[in-house]
Amino acid sequence: MTSGINTLLFDWDGTIVDSAHLGLQAFQKAFTELGEPFMLDVYESTYSPNWYATYEALGLPREKWQRADELWLVHYGDQLAELIEGVGDVLLGFHRDGYKLGVVSSGSHNRVRREIESAQLTDIFSVVICNDQVTNRKPHPEGLEKALEQISSRSNETVYVGDSPEDIQMGKAANVLTVGVKGDDFQLVLWPGTPGQAQPVMGRYRHRQWRRRVVLA
Repeated sequence: MTSGINTLLFDWDGTIVDSAHLGLQAFQKAFTELGEPFMLDVYESTYSPNWYATYEALGLPREKWQRADELWLVHYGDQLAELIEGVGDVLLGFHRDGYKLGVVSSGSHNRVRREIESAQLTDIFSVVICNDQVTNRKPHPEGLEKALEQISSRSNETVYVGDSPEDIQMGKAANVLTVGVKGDDFQLVLWPGTPGQAQPVMGRYRHRQWRRRVVLA
């Protein structure tokens, strides 16, 4: 499956940018404004890029979900998540090597686009698909399928990189090779060479300065 890889698609939050603290603060402020308790231990143990699963785990009444979405966006506001150290150089390297790059995210399109522009990565992404552009949330494969269609790539030519179980489930449902970013336990040598000659190799991955660790899933 990996012999003809020419497309690399990425989750955004937690994979490319470090946005966890900004998202948490927005949730806490939204719940306070809604008059609802926010249980940090439950949030941390049940976190999901599908916000509705998060709301359900936290016991937020369903009739408040839409307002919670609105308040989250208000409280996240114009803050910009920073790139994880070294990731920008990695992406630019893949782009120079000829890979098609894209983002499939649970974030809002306006916010993710704003952060992409701030990071000066606009020109390297051929496609950006966000939560408000799909009907079905992760782990449904709609977002990945839509991205592949827009850039005329095939699933057997594609890798998806994410940091949550839903990312891996989505990738598998879309029949693409999935790579999970997971803490500091593993590193990976990713596809040295050019598209069409890509070979995944487990081991230390030191492309530029990226020290994220990933696992083939």
